[in-house]
Amino acid sequence: MRVFVKRTNRGVKETRPLEYQAVTDDPQFVYRFWFQRPCYVVVLLQSMGDSLDPKIYADRGQGFNEGGSIALRHTDACIYSIFLSPPRKVRKLRIDPCSYEGRFRYWAKCAWNEREHAELLAEARQNAPADASIYDVVIDGSREKRIRQKTLKRLDEHFASVVRLAERTAPPIDPGMMHGSPIISFVVPVHNSTQVHLDDLLESFHKQTAGAAELILCDDGSSSAETLSWLSKHERARDVRIIRSTINNGIAAATNSGIAVARGEWISFIDHDDALTPCVVQLIAETIRDHPNCRFIYTDEVVTDAKLKPVLYFFKPAYDEVLLSGVNYINHLSCYRRDRLRAIGGLRSGYEGSQDYDLLLRYLRGLRADEIKHLPFPGYRWRRTGDTFTAKFMDRATANARRALAEHYRRGAVEPAVEQAIAKDLHRVRFDKLNEHWPRVSVIIPNRNSFSLISRILADLTTRTDYPDLEIEVVDNGTTDPRVLDLYARTKEGAIPFRYEIEPAPFNFSRQANRGIASASGELILLLNNDIEVIDAGWLREMVSCFSYPDTGIVGARLLYPNGRLQHAGVIVGLAGVAGHWFDGQRESNPGPMARLHVRQSFTAVTGACMLVSRACLDAVGPFNEWEFAIAYNDIDFCLRAVAKGFRVVWTPFATLTHYQSASRGSDKTPANRARFQQEKESLQLRHNTDALEDRAFSPWYTRDRSVPAPILLDRLPKAR
Repeated sequence: MRVFVKRTNRGVKETRPLEYQAVTDDPQFVYRFWFQRPCYVVVLLQSMGDSLDPKIYADRGQGFNEGGSIALRHTDACIYSIFLSPPRKVRKLRIDPCSYEGRFRYWAKCAWNEREHAELLAEARQNAPADASIYDVVIDGSREKRIRQKTLKRLDEHFASVVRLAERTAPPIDPGMMHGSPIISFVVPVHNSTQVHLDDLLESFHKQTAGAAELILCDDGSSSAETLSWLSKHERARDVRIIRSTINNGIAAATNSGIAVARGEWISFIDHDDALTPCVVQLIAETIRDHPNCRFIYTDEVVTDAKLKPVLYFFKPAYDEVLLSGVNYINHLSCYRRDRLRAIGGLRSGYEGSQDYDLLLRYLRGLRADEIKHLPFPGYRWRRTGDTFTAKFMDRATANARRALAEHYRRGAVEPAVEQAIAKDLHRVRFDKLNEHWPRVSVIIPNRNSFSLISRILADLTTRTDYPDLEIEVVDNGTTDPRVLDLYARTKEGAIPFRYEIEPAPFNFSRQANRGIASASGELILLLNNDIEVIDAGWLREMVSCFSYPDTGIVGARLLYPNGRLQHAGVIVGLAGVAGHWFDGQRESNPGPMARLHVRQSFTAVTGACMLVSRACLDAVGPFNEWEFAIAYNDIDFCLRAVAKGFRVVWTPFATLTHYQSASRGSDKTPANRARFQQEKESLQLRHNTDALEDRAFSPWYTRDRSVPAPILLDRLPKAR
């Protein structure tokens, strides 16, 4: 390596050339850059018996931290091409091959230009086994244009592969399902549409099974000669019906005119400038056949450019009322039962830009969860060009969406305020403005010594938390620090009810939680780590307000690392075969897919570091499992048992706190704790089959080996759920 780079090895011993033994559970290769920083670092990492779990860290002037780490994908042998993009903020780079005392081969060199980079990749391939995987890693995310072009190419190829899979495996439609009429009627409001858009739409419709659907084009008083000529030319097209109006009545009225004449048992809507994906009608028909009681179906969608080239996927979760209250994530393609759609009066005028959102809220009200099915297939191609009403009149569309939400969540004659979420065009229903009664919350904090942590969280609860009815209980497993004992005594004299119970014993989160729950008097129980710091005074009112969603039994908060990056934005069960926090270590501003990280939503699990549980949920689910999950995965086990009992788990970004993770009890990856951690991991897999579980908050099209999801190809099409 050039003199501009200094490498330091920590926690490793070289046993042979390029072969190393980790002598601690935190082996590191640290690179410090002097004067001129390289553009690339090429690394070869090969396991020698044990599997590796490598991570990479970048020091941008504030040192290395866990929140900013990147977990690297790894097989037995991997080559990592690390690109250090400008601006040149990275001062040091650190590569951790594993988190235990393992053995491995390691080779790394730096390159300052493209030519040297190509030479190093060739050299790495010569030193690596023939089947070594090659991964690109970008630090600081520059080269935005080039990387985006590569992403678009991969997405285009991925979508083409999905379509080929559908064409090869989608089941044919049983002719008996049609009974002489189409299964589904696609209603399209048309107003001065271009020939290109209408041609694309018709072509995508005619790629569906003939006779299984009808296309109803509802002209809303078009004045364009191009539009009128196209409609006249296609009046006799197969399975196409055209309805004309001499005046422009608006999108709601035009759509309702199509609903009135639809013959299909099911009705769906397509915008005039969008298109269907091949085989979507076959897959909808299969869903109807497999779920005869279903009354609503929605699909995934793919966002395209003006030429219908895919640029972004919208892979959606299974139906979630909580998420829908913040963003219309359902959108396209939505399929309604004709009888119910007509009974509620179709679309309403006066909700321009959000008439589909208003319709969804009214249509879905009162339906059971098993009557709503999500078909995980990108069945709709949304040509998002900025020419839509919503894009042109965003403020008006957003105001209309909030009107619909306020009406939907009205209590008697009182409507809640609906405000912006973290993103200004998304929504937050302010249930807290409706609450007249705030139930007592019993806060249970496990602790032992840890004066700096326990003193901060007690101060935050008593002086920085705006909640009218709290009681606090510390379940202590053996404090001996006189400062902590004095703190307990002084807090007991305060205005907020406080008690503590000291029982010397090894740390067991589940046992300490159960001890606290047994003596708590609150309607709601808050399990709270001692290494939490309050940021905003209204955090607890927000968490309590989330119980306004039906069937809610558990509420979790958004937690940040001390550096401000995301630590907990919900748990996806099944990540890495067990469970994991998605978007762990990403920027706080990261919106996630469909901006989901900026609104409330349901998850299968949330972390026990800040978990609010209803008394009804505790009574139904039972205690935390002290024997199998003393320290790790007890929160996941409890949430999974709660979901199985029919309770909802809600996560909210509007209650945000800082979490100094494992600051008091230490890491699970120390040698002393590793065996226990592995046993608890295996217990969760055995008890809940997590390696095969398909989390309803996640998409089957997403990778399960990392916290930030990416599309994968499947060998079969996912079924509706």
